[in-house]
Amino acid sequence: MCAIEAGKRGRRVAVLEHADRLGKKILISGGGRCNFTNLHCQPEHFLSANPHFAKSALARYTPADFIALVEKHRIPYHEKTLGQLFCDRSARDIVAMLEEECRAASVNIFLNTKIQEVTRTPSGGGPTDFLIRAVNAEFRATALVVATGGLSIPKIGATSFGYDLARQFGLKILEPRPGLVPLVFKADDRSHYCDLAGVSADVIAFCDGHQFREKMLITHRGLSGPAILQISSYWKQPQNLSGHALSIDLAPGHDLTAIFRDPKTQRTLATLRSELRKTLPYRFADRWLELHPPASWTNNALADFEQQTHAWIVTPVGTEGFEKAEVTCGGVDTDELSAKTTESRKVPGLFFIGEVVDVTGHLGGFNFQWAWASGAAAGRAL
Repeated sequence: MCAIEAGKRGRRVAVLEHADRLGKKILISGGGRCNFTNLHCQPEHFLSANPHFAKSALARYTPADFIALVEKHRIPYHEKTLGQLFCDRSARDIVAMLEEECRAASVNIFLNTKIQEVTRTPSGGGPTDFLIRAVNAEFRATALVVATGGLSIPKIGATSFGYDLARQFGLKILEPRPGLVPLVFKADDRSHYCDLAGVSADVIAFCDGHQFREKMLITHRGLSGPAILQISSYWKQPQNLSGHALSIDLAPGHDLTAIFRDPKTQRTLATLRSELRKTLPYRFADRWLELHPPASWTNNALADFEQQTHAWIVTPVGTEGFEKAEVTCGGVDTDELSAKTTESRKVPGLFFIGEVVDVTGHLGGFNFQWAWASGAAAGRAL
């Protein structure tokens, strides 16, 4: 996107890609159909140490702008849920669209280009140049844009290269950590629940003042599903592996014990099980009742049971790591960059865009929209 915008303005542009093909993360996203944006994209859908940083770029390149590009290339798409837009056919359509736009803007693309060194050199009394040495070539330019992504999904080529380059030029990095990632149970929770792997339920997950209502999925090691992936970006690994908990409402909007306010209702486990099964999957309802039976059948005991079910306290021991994380939280400190152009305040001509920056979107197309918007911001400034 950055290359396209710069190319449209008549700049000579080279895209240096270390992989053997473009857009690998695009190709695997959204189950291969690429959740390329979200209709409801707003700054509050992003995490950053500076929550205002992303506003400028997001306002100047909107979901409607990207949708117009998709429609120009006659790519069929659909809205899935919550404003999430997906390709009808394949994520390959998005990569092909971007490649075609690059060709139209006379952008040069170099695949299999492994960069060994980046330096700055005076250019004959003019502006300082960046010299980029690759294994088989050298490139010289007055502007360098770092669009290397984060540490997520190393099997498709993610590395720390962007962070290393930022540090080389004296820019501050906020420690990268996995985001949108499954959480791992502590040992006792694993023994209690992980044989239910594959069971899912509609829940509200709470952590650090944030909440998300979507599906939760039990896995062989802990919890996943959209609600858990969303809240995971706000959950931080505690130093002592204890104490940082999250809360899960297993029955949003349901009063599970209301039936017992009728004096004619028998206060039995069978009745309570029947009520739980109306809201939770049978296996999970039965397990929950087995592990959290009411202390007695008094009104207070039933109120305690109700409260526990709406506030299941889970203390994960960790996450599934960058291997399973969809994004990387943290990255190049936004204080180091211009919000309008993404250019380094310390190093003229050096830009950082996309996931390598400390801007992380929620699940649902927001991270792609940040990629397009930050790319456009830099491309229009070059």
